[in-house]
Amino acid sequence: MDIRKISIGADYKSGAMHYIVGQDVLGGSYGIHLIQHDVASESYKIWIMKKDEVLLWKEFKCTLPISLEYNINF
Repeated sequence: MDIRKISIGADYKSGAMHYIVGQDVLGGSYGIHLIQHDVASESYKIWIMKKDEVLLWKEFKCTLPISLEYNINF
């Protein structure tokens, strides 16, 4: 399943960091391209894109409180 949104932090409403596929980051110069669960490293990776360039931007270890939302296509 495709991850649409990841929230990092114990307090979902007021203290968590939220990242959504398609969201502009770094002053609007990049957009979030993909949120990926990496089973081998037990982490979640956030990939960003600018034109044809895709870069790994952030990685969160699974030891942090994490909430996920998935794309649901009907």
